[in-house]
Amino acid sequence: MTKIIFQISTITLLFLSNLGQAQDFYGQAVYETKVQMNDFKFTKQEMPEAVQAQLQEKMRKAFEKTFVLNFNKFESIYFQEEKLEAPSLGSGGFKMMSAAEGKQYKNVKEKIAISEEDLFGKEFLVQDSLPKWDWKLENETKKIGNYTCHKATILIPVSEEDLKDFEESKKIQANSKTTFIQIQEPKEKIITAWYTPEIPVSQGPDEYWGLPGLILEVNDGKKMALCSKIILNPKEKSEIKRPKKGKKVNQKEFEEITKKQLESMKDANGMIHINASGR
Repeated sequence: MTKIIFQISTITLLFLSNLGQAQDFYGQAVYETKVQMNDFKFTKQEMPEAVQAQLQEKMRKAFEKTFVLNFNKFESIYFQEEKLEAPSLGSGGFKMMSAAEGKQYKNVKEKIAISEEDLFGKEFLVQDSLPKWDWKLENETKKIGNYTCHKATILIPVSEEDLKDFEESKKIQANSKTTFIQIQEPKEKIITAWYTPEIPVSQGPDEYWGLPGLILEVNDGKKMALCSKIILNPKEKSEIKRPKKGKKVNQKEFEEITKKQLESMKDANGMIHINASGR
């Protein structure tokens, strides 16, 4: 235990020392994201296993995206890399309904997070304090590219709200005649991150931050982001600007608005229909 505490203290001191020396420090990291589809189950309502596997694979590929994280000593901006064509989920134009992923800004000095969100055509500017991550630093390392990374974990228990939503969804599904997606019971999850003190910024992909080094990989059991490229102190630097577009709300307000929007889209059986025709 004494050895682990000493290692953590040494890493922290080096991290703070390096930050103090890096007044104009700037970098860019590129992340590839993937979604684990093993827990995405289908009910046996006239859908052959081969068709289920094919649909699962198409959905998995549709969720594979590339993101860019621009960062300096205290700030970062995380956004999806622009592509000419969005991935399709099938020849029939099967579409997933979701909120578009906008720019995410983090400031670890001011402890604030700002993101641009597009919810079915309505723009919102979500501003709140940075989420608190109670990281547990593990005594394990591995190489990602040329960087030595240290492991950190967080255990997220199942909340009462998760259980309540699950029970309500089960009731809705039991009364529906058109459901083909099997609802999974919520379970506690472990978030695993790999960070490198060699890049002394407390930043990471998506909403993750708070470790003594840049997070190069993070996995919550369903979604993973893995850094594929890093550029440090390039000659041309992209300015890190705070997002400004959209109606200003906090995170809780945005979640309530999203929930109400989805409720308004449900039919008499409480189901949200997905347009598979492409029209």
